[in-house]
Amino acid sequence: MSGKGAPELNVKNCGDLRVAVIASQWHEQIMKGLTDGALRALAELGISEPTLLRVPGSFELPVAAKAMASRGYDAVVALGVVLRGGTPHFEYVCQGVTQGLTQVAVDTGVPVGFGVLTVDTEEQALDRAGLPGSTEDKGHEAVTAAVATATVLRGVVEPWR
Repeated sequence: MSGKGAPELNVKNCGDLRVAVIASQWHEQIMKGLTDGALRALAELGISEPTLLRVPGSFELPVAAKAMASRGYDAVVALGVVLRGGTPHFEYVCQGVTQGLTQVAVDTGVPVGFGVLTVDTEEQALDRAGLPGSTEDKGHEAVTAAVATATVLRGVVEPWR
């Protein structure tokens, strides 16, 4: 299981953070699970007014993440699904999305939660989507990681908080 060994993150004092969630539209059922998990995590953290944007597919996530990071958001969460097919398209999309989102975080200093499922089968995606019967909730995890990182960075930049 890919979630084995994950840290237990205890995030506090983050209700004032501005967080944007950007979700692709492909694979509606899986995306509903990821988005619901992300929004549930934000509510649990006391972040009551997140911004939710929908983009056509996973390849469009980096440009939307860059736009939100450049507009003063404290954290951005990218949610998507890329299913392996019979062509090299899978590798190109996965590489582009991963490098693009990494570049956004490094260039802007804004944490980007990586909630993009890169899987061989739809069943693997469903198992990670946070749906009833899923063993993992990657939308929830991506939000928690991004917000935890934002709070760490805020402490470094503003140690008096």
